[in-house]
This record gives sequence, C-alpha cells and structure tokens, in this order.
Amino acid sequence: MRCHIVPPHMLDRIARDAADPALRDRARRTLALTSAQRSERRTLQVSPPSPNEDFVPDRTIKDAENREELPGKPVRAEGAAATGDKVVDQAYDWLGATFDFYEAAYRRNSIDGAGLAMISTVHYGDKYGNAFWNGEQMVYGDGDGAVFTEFTGPLDVTGHELTHGVTQYAANLEYYGQSGALNESLSDVFGSLIKQWHLGQTADQGDWLIGQGLLAEGINGIALRSMKEPGTAYDDPQLGKDPQPGHMDQYVETYRDNGGVHINSGIPNRAFYLAAAAIGGNAWEKAGRVWYDTLTGGSLSTDIDFAGFAAATIATATRLYGGDGTETGAVREAWRGVGVST
Repeated sequence: MRCHIVPPHMLDRIARDAADPALRDRARRTLALTSAQRSERRTLQVSPPSPNEDFVPDRTIKDAENREELPGKPVRAEGAAATGDKVVDQAYDWLGATFDFYEAAYRRNSIDGAGLAMISTVHYGDKYGNAFWNGEQMVYGDGDGAVFTEFTGPLDVTGHELTHGVTQYAANLEYYGQSGALNESLSDVFGSLIKQWHLGQTADQGDWLIGQGLLAEGINGIALRSMKEPGTAYDDPQLGKDPQPGHMDQYVETYRDNGGVHINSGIPNRAFYLAAAAIGGNAWEKAGRVWYDTLTGGSLSTDIDFAGFAAATIATATRLYGGDGTETGAVREAWRGVGVST
C-alpha cells in the first residue's frame, strides 16, 4: 500500500494549469510515479509483530541522490551525529519525534508496536513533489521550490505518513472509499497530534493544519488540508480550490483517488477536531486516546465506513469515560455535527 501526502487532484491541477511548463512536466512525472507506486491490492497483509518492550528508536536515513530508486545510500544511522544536510537531519529528527510521541502518549513501541526499525529515504527523484509511506518506509521528495518546499519540513507530514504504517499494522483498513478516507483521516489526526505534542499545544492552540509551511511562497494557501475548516486550506490558480467537505451533505462521490480518500477524509477530520475542541486540554490525552484505542482495539473491519467508525469511537469513549461522560458526549456530538450520525 502506497499512501501519498499530496493528493492527485492537486497534482492534476498543476499538470494542467501551472504557468511554467517545467512545473507541468514535473507534476505529470510525479503523477506517473504515484500511479506506478500504487499497489494493485488495496490492503496489505502484515504479520503480527513480536512483542518488544525495549523502547529505543532504530532510525536510518538513506539518500536516493535524486534518483527514483529505493532505498538509497545510508547516510545517517541511529545515534550518529548530524550530517549538515538539512533534509537528512530533519528526517532523522522527525522520525524520533514520531517515535517519542507514540511511546509517551500510548506506550506504543514504534510503528508496529514492537520496535520496528524506522527508515526514511530523502532526495527522492528530481524535485519530486510528494512524500509517501510504501508499506515499509518513508520516502521524501525535495519539492520543486515553486509550489512545494522540502517535504521533510513539516513534522505532521512525517507523522501522517508513519501513521499509515500504524494503521497498516493495527487495522489494515482498505484504501478505498470510506475506509480509505478513514485511513487518510487517521493519519491527519495523529499527524496533527504529533505536532501539537511536540510543540506543547493544547487543542485550542493547535492550528489543525496538515502540511503548514509546505506550500511555497507565492501560493495562495496555508496548507494541504484544514481539519478545523475543511475546504479552506488553499485557493490558487495553479492548485485550484481545496475540495474537502466537512459534512456528509457535501460528500463527494468519485471513482478517482481510490474513491476520494483524500477528499472525503475532511468529514472524519472535522469530527475529530470538534470532539477535541469540545473536550479541551491536550487533544492527544482524551480525544486522541479514544481514536487510538478504537484503531488498535482489534474490532474494526477492514472495509468499515464512517458510521461504523463513529459507533466504534462512541463505544470506546463509553468504555473509557462512561455513557454519561462529558468526553463521550463530545464524541457523540462531533459525529452528529458532521452528519455521520443523527
């Protein structure tokens, strides 16, 4: 399963409407690579991890040297000094921040829960305009500098992509339709929580943006997505307007993008934001705990839809906080607020 941070509808728009022919060509190349990298299977079979209570990260950064070959040349191993290459060192630091978050917040040992080695490849391709999780590791492009900056920049990009790995091992959600949109949303949720935890922000202090800082100077936008206000992250002649809905009344029926996984994820994204904002405090502690326990509890079907996931989070909140708990009420009202439940 290959999961990319930049959705195809953005790249399609650049390939069609960018003023610079070189940008159009790079977007087409990125789309071609994205298509080639997609697995024919929508779910990936994974073996259960072996228990490991040794909470020590094992990071390796590799350099593709602007080629389209993985995994690349090892350039920094766990415990090694900074290299001076900003991209290499950012990738190393953000792997560590993500590892530390999952350990501190949920006592999860790496991506698989059993100390899986964390590998990232940087400098992938020629100004490649994306980052992705390929089922085994992170891969970052450098961006073109005109639309996208380096993909190692925003911490939540790394957190988002590595959480695809967490979902892969915990629930293996099918990457299509509503289960695929939930897969994307879970990565946005925990990507945002990782950033908030790293910065010491409460729910009301977080920006709830995914990829803030990734859009280059001159682009009319603030991020790839907004969890707080889906559909408002960008509106630019080269990118088009953010198409994400925040309510089931605007749900997008499409065959593209695996059934709109990067578009309709705005609905569960906003549900999480509403729950976290209503509960208050550190969003990873209560709202995040409900979502994490639901994801890792072993009860989700691989093709679960929004309504099924909403019911599962309400059941988790009830178990944790009681049926009459403020937290449970906040989760219930959040799903009502986006039209998933009544």
